[in-house]
Amino acid sequence: MKIKRKTVLNILLFAFVLSFFVTPLGHFGKVFLNRLFASSPDIINEDNREKIPSYNWKLKDADWDFFDFGQSKGNVVFINFWASWKLPSEAEFDGIQKLYDEYGDRVDFYMITNEERQPVEEFMRLKNFTFPITYQIIGEPAPLDILEPPGSYIIDKNGYIVVKESDIADWDSKKVRELLNGLIK
Repeated sequence: MKIKRKTVLNILLFAFVLSFFVTPLGHFGKVFLNRLFASSPDIINEDNREKIPSYNWKLKDADWDFFDFGQSKGNVVFINFWASWKLPSEAEFDGIQKLYDEYGDRVDFYMITNEERQPVEEFMRLKNFTFPITYQIIGEPAPLDILEPPGSYIIDKNGYIVVKESDIADWDSKKVRELLNGLIK
């Protein structure tokens, strides 16, 4: 029995598509596609920006020590709500890492998760991310809406929300860099 060329191509195509569901190639492919379709976040018009009511918010740092968000009052702040198990969170982390590498000394970064330490530390180690991790204290009142991961805010020095992004975004963009440069001045 001779196998037709079309049959071989169909089998190869089926195997390729199946690989996205049952192999690590699929994970990397889905991360790549999320990055590919991510766009720059929308900047809120100055007239429509809301001010956070306070900086009173207790959080935990990577060492599991309590600290107060108030330490960022008067600074530009980048907040990202994420989960290690959520693919869109992972997909935007490369851009956030690049942003942190460039602005980490001038912008306060809060990469907030409500997960336990062990899976977060393992995720960070495996993916080689170096930005600081912040742990949300469940039930602790926050001065802004806790967004579903991946969700992010950029807050200016006066406490106004400049960006509120409720979906994956491309943080490694010219638009974001221009925004941060303007807010830092």
